[in-house]
Amino acid sequence: MKFFTDQDYNSFVAEFQKCMFENTHGVEANEANKLKIYGKDFIGWAEPEAADDSMWEDAEESLSKSPGSATPVRATQDLREEFEEAANGGIQSLALGALDNSFLVSDSGIQVVRNFAHGIHGKGAFVNFSGGYQNGSSSSSLVHCTPKKTLLMKAETNMLLMSPLGGGKLHSTGLHQLDIESGKVVTEWKFGKDGTEITMRDITNDSKGAQMDPSGSTFLGLDDNRLCRWDMRDRHGIVQNLADSNAGGDTPVLNWAQGHQFSRGTNFQCFATTGDGSIVVGSLDGKIRLYSINSMRQAKTAFPGLGSPITHVDVTYDGKWIVGTTDTYLVIICTIFTDKDGKSKTGFAGRMGNRIAAPRLLKLTPLDSHLAGVNNKFRNAQFSWVTENGRQERHIVATVGKFSVIWNFQQVKDGSHECYRNQQGLKSCYCYKIVLRDDSIVDSRFMHDKFAVTDSPEAPLVIATPMKVSSFSISSRR
Repeated sequence: MKFFTDQDYNSFVAEFQKCMFENTHGVEANEANKLKIYGKDFIGWAEPEAADDSMWEDAEESLSKSPGSATPVRATQDLREEFEEAANGGIQSLALGALDNSFLVSDSGIQVVRNFAHGIHGKGAFVNFSGGYQNGSSSSSLVHCTPKKTLLMKAETNMLLMSPLGGGKLHSTGLHQLDIESGKVVTEWKFGKDGTEITMRDITNDSKGAQMDPSGSTFLGLDDNRLCRWDMRDRHGIVQNLADSNAGGDTPVLNWAQGHQFSRGTNFQCFATTGDGSIVVGSLDGKIRLYSINSMRQAKTAFPGLGSPITHVDVTYDGKWIVGTTDTYLVIICTIFTDKDGKSKTGFAGRMGNRIAAPRLLKLTPLDSHLAGVNNKFRNAQFSWVTENGRQERHIVATVGKFSVIWNFQQVKDGSHECYRNQQGLKSCYCYKIVLRDDSIVDSRFMHDKFAVTDSPEAPLVIATPMKVSSFSISSRR
C-alpha cells in the first residue's frame, strides 16, 4: 500500500490500531475500555507514545558501560557453522550443560555429547530407554514414552525426566530421576499435596545457575493454577529412603516445600527463573506475572496481556528483561522502575507504579512469515545464557518451523534503531538473522556464556533437528 501524504498514512494506522484493539479484546477502542483492560498503571501499553521509555534508554547507557560489553555486537557479524553431528534419530529436546557435557533426548534414549568452545560434538555414552525407563531393579510403572521435559540437577550429574499423561494432555503426575553417570533411573517420583496426587505441566530449576549446584535437591513446579517448590528430601531435611520405597512397591512422593494453589483462573502456561531465584510466569490470557523469591502467593507485578497466550517465557539473569513467546510475535518487557526513594529496582522486588515502559515486539517480516509457513509458530524464545552478575545477555533466539531467528538484543533496546523510525503504536523490530535448516527445528539455544571465545562476542548457538544437531559461532565478517 502506498500513501501520498503523511496525514493519510497516520489516519490509516490510527484506524487500523483501533480495529486491532476491537478484534483482540472484543470491545470498542475508547479510553474507558483501554483503562479497563490495561489498568491505569499500564495505560502506556495502549498508548505507547505517552509511555515512559526512559528505562530503555537508561538500559542502553548502562549496557555500554558494563564489563560484558567490551566486544560490541555489530551488524557486520555473521553466523558460521562449526560442527554438525548426526543423531541416533528422533531428537525431542535439547538439554544444554554448562560444564563438560550436553544431552540430546530422543525417542530411544539420551545421547551424551561434549561441550567445546565452538559448539557441541563428539558422542559419548548413550542411555537407552527403548523399552521404557528402567527403574533401578524393576521396570517403571509410568507410561513408557519419550520425556517432553528434562531438567539437569546436582552439578549436571542427574536429570529429571517428565512425560505427559497422554491423550493430548501436557500434564504429568510424576517424573523420573536419572543418574547420568550410571545410566540408571534411580527413582520414580510422584507429585502430591496433603495426601492427594496432583499434576504439573512444567518444571524448572530454582535459579539460572542452579543446575551447577552439586547439593541441589529442590526445583520448581507449575500447573494451570499451581506454583510451587518441590523437595526431594522429606520434611525433616533427610533424603528419602528410595530403596525401601521401591522394594515395597510404593512410589516416593515429592515434598511440597513452598507454593500456592490458586482458586481458579490463572491458567499458567510456562515459567522461568532469574539468577536470584525470582520467578516469571506466563499465562493463557497473555498476562506475565512476577514473583519475588520470598512469596509465591502474590505477584509483585502483573503485566497485562496483549491478546495472545504466552507459550514460553525467559528472563535475564539480573531480572531486568523478559521475553515472552506468542504464536506470531515475541514481546520484550523492561521490569526496571524507580521507587519513591529514587532507587532503581525491578518488578520482582516491588510494585512498579505508573512509570512503566511500553513493551517492544519482535516479529518476522511479511515475506519471512510467508516463507516460514502458515502453520509454523514462534516457539521457545530465549536470551543467551548468563549466570554471572555484571555479564549481559547479547542475543535472543527463537524457532519458527525450519527457521532459527536471532535478534541482537542491544539493537532491540536502541530506541534510535532504524526499525523504529516512523512507527506508531508499540515499537516492533524486524532486524534479525535467520538460520535455515532442512527439517523442522526442535530447539535452538545459546551455550553457556563461558564458552564464548575471544574472537566472538557470544557463546555458540546450538540448533537441533530430529536427525542432527549443529553448532554455529558468531564471527566478524572479513
